[in-house]
Amino acid sequence: MSDGGASGVKVALLQMTSGIDPLANAATMVGAVKRAADEGAAMLFTPEMSGLIDRDRKRGSAHVVPEDQSPVLAAVREAAAKAGLWVHIGSLGVPVDGALWANRAFVIDPAGDIAARYDKIHMFDVDLATGESWRESAAYRPGEQVVTVDCPVGKLGIAICYDIRFPALFEELERQRCDAIAIPAAFTVPTGKAHWHLMQRARAVEASAFVISAAQVGHHEDGRETYGHSLVIDPWGDVVLDMGGERAGLGFAEIDLARIAEVRRQLPSLANKREIPRSRGS
Repeated sequence: MSDGGASGVKVALLQMTSGIDPLANAATMVGAVKRAADEGAAMLFTPEMSGLIDRDRKRGSAHVVPEDQSPVLAAVREAAAKAGLWVHIGSLGVPVDGALWANRAFVIDPAGDIAARYDKIHMFDVDLATGESWRESAAYRPGEQVVTVDCPVGKLGIAICYDIRFPALFEELERQRCDAIAIPAAFTVPTGKAHWHLMQRARAVEASAFVISAAQVGHHEDGRETYGHSLVIDPWGDVVLDMGGERAGLGFAEIDLARIAEVRRQLPSLANKREIPRSRGS
């Protein structure tokens, strides 16, 4: 149960440096579930790829297993049920189509049941100026469904990391009047420095909703480095929580649900929104 006021919901964010051992990552998540519940949080949010980060696909593929065989998912579901806590697992890799996987988020209810699933829609295929090259589409099949779920923070819309750059997804979440949007991530350092705070705040303002973004941070066993700065942004675009880019850990924030209606009254952009006619050319 939250120890906040009548309209306040306390949430916990787990900032992780996930490695190549799913059992070690699961132990970190289970510990966070217990602590979050002990501290009075109503819901815990974890980053993208909480259960495994391994750029060596051959090595990592041994740990990408169906949902009913996932030790990480099983451990978190059991911990959530024991603690009576809602948990948003930012994502896990699961096999879906031959050699391809899905980058799948899960929302677990206090009984340990799966209340919602979301497969990341947009694939991170890019060559960075630093020399880093990423081809997410070589391993993952993109999702096709927009997903929302009712939970302690109201109607929660779900996105994952690179999804943040594609307005159409967030326009649909706006249309569905989400109270909060989860955007778990494993942002690279160069893109994080340039765009992380900017885009998180923009999405919160556009939707007049809270944005809750648990992130990976630091140097990982597989050699990559992630930006961190797990965030909670309020509907006005103010930063409620920023966990920094130095270390993993658990952070807490208060989600004031009354703030959503207050901002929407002050700046009724959702109510005033109109369809833009298509250009017919000059």
